[in-house]
Amino acid sequence: MATKQSSAEKRHRQSEERRIRNKAVKSAVRTSVKKFVTAVQKKDTVEAEASLKEMIKKLDSAAQKGIINKKAAARKKSRMQILFNNFKSA
Repeated sequence: MATKQSSAEKRHRQSEERRIRNKAVKSAVRTSVKKFVTAVQKKDTVEAEASLKEMIKKLDSAAQKGIINKKAAARKKSRMQILFNNFKSA
């Protein structure tokens, strides 16, 4: 059996750390989206506006880091902004 090279071991450690970090960021984004949607469903304007700002910040951060695609982040922000605008006007 061939022995692992130290560079391969290091690369594996690095990719595992990144995977865990990226997973945490994606989870935080999904949680903030869910928090916003529940605030809209409860018809809580103040909470919805605050959670929308937080969600946009997290989406932009994840997109800048390359964790999610920039266009996917823009699409999610757009859809949530439309949801918020319809909620406010109703």
